[in-house]
Amino acid sequence: MEQQPSTLENLVNLKLFGNAYFGRKVLVTGHTGFKGAWLWFWLKQMGAQVCGVSLKPATEPNLFELLEGKLNTETDINNFEALKEAFEIFQPEIVFHLAAQAIVQDSYLFPQKTFETNVQGTVNVLEACRQTASVKAVVVVTTDKCYLNAETDREFTETDPLGGTDPYSASKAAAEIVTEAYRKSFFNTPERKIYCATARAGNVIGGGDWANHRIVPDMVKAISAGKQITVRNPFAIRPWQHVLDSISAYLLLGQRLLEQKPEFEGAWNFGPENSAYYTVKELVEEFLEHWKTDAIVFGTDSSYFSEAKTLKINSNKAKTLLKRQTVWNFEDTVKQTALWYKNFYVENKVNCQNNLHLYIEKAKKLKLNLANGEI
Repeated sequence: MEQQPSTLENLVNLKLFGNAYFGRKVLVTGHTGFKGAWLWFWLKQMGAQVCGVSLKPATEPNLFELLEGKLNTETDINNFEALKEAFEIFQPEIVFHLAAQAIVQDSYLFPQKTFETNVQGTVNVLEACRQTASVKAVVVVTTDKCYLNAETDREFTETDPLGGTDPYSASKAAAEIVTEAYRKSFFNTPERKIYCATARAGNVIGGGDWANHRIVPDMVKAISAGKQITVRNPFAIRPWQHVLDSISAYLLLGQRLLEQKPEFEGAWNFGPENSAYYTVKELVEEFLEHWKTDAIVFGTDSSYFSEAKTLKINSNKAKTLLKRQTVWNFEDTVKQTALWYKNFYVENKVNCQNNLHLYIEKAKKLKLNLANGEI
C-alpha cells in the first residue's frame, strides 16, 4: 500500500498550534482507532514525542497500521496498573483521551463493557493523570450525544443537561460528569494544577474508518465488495464534520491548556460552521457524486437499534473564545472522504499526507493564522 512521503520539516516550519507540540511528550489513549490514528499521525508530523495507549486495532484493514504504526504494547485502560505504568515510564506533559467503546449499536449488545470502558476507563485515565507529576493538561474526548436529547430542533449548548437513553450516550454523559468532578476536586488545588477540558465533536467522517454500524464505512464496504446495503434512518439529521476539523479542534484546545489559561477549561462543542446540518440521505447522495454505485438503497433497516433522529450542536463558544473556525464545509468534507476511500480501493493509495496538505492549504486560503494555531 503506497503512502505519501513525510513532510515533517514543512509542518514544523509552519509552526502549527504555535509549535506547542514540537518535542513535547504527548500521550494518546485509543491511538489505534479512527480518530486516534489521525491524531497520532498529525502529532508525529509536528515532531511530538507520542506514546499510544490502546488495544489492538479493532478492524482489518485499519488506519493505524496503514500509517505504518506498530503497537509496541497492548494496554487496556480498564487495567489501571498497566495504565499507570505507561504513564510512569513515559511521563507525558499532555494527555488526549480518546479510548472508548464508540458504537451506539454495540452499546446495546455489550452495555456492561460500554460502561466499564467509557466510565471506569475515564476514571482510570484521570487518576493516572492525577498521580503523574509531569502531566500539565488533559483533553477528554466525549461526543455530541452526551446531551439529554428531547428530539427538538434546537442546538445543544455546553450548559444544557447531560443524559442519554441508550448505553453509549449515557456512558459518555457519565464520562463528562466524572471529568468535571476530577477537574474541580483534584486538578484545581493549590498543590496541583492540571488544566482539563472535554471535547464534544459532531458526527465525524473521513478516510480510514472501517468500524461497523457507521454510515460511511458501511457504504464503503458495500461499494468495494459489490454488495447492496439499506441505509438506515436516511432522514436522521447530524452535524457532520471531517476528522481533520475535529482533530485540529482537539489540538487547538490542548495548546491553550498547555498555555495554562483557565478560561479554556471545561466543556467545548465542536461542530460544523453556520449550523450546516444535513440528513443521512444528503450525505449519501453527496458521497455518490464522487464514487458512483448502485449498491445503496434508502429504507429502514429494522435490525438496528434506535438512534436519535435529530442532533444539532452550537459551537459559538469555540468560535468566540477559541477563535475556532472549521476549514472544510460539508461538500469538501464528503468529497475528501469519498476520494480517500476511492484512492484506497481503486489506486491502492493511503492519502493521509495529501489530505493533511489540502486541509492546511484551504486553511491558508481562509486566512487563518496558522502560526497561532487557529485552524
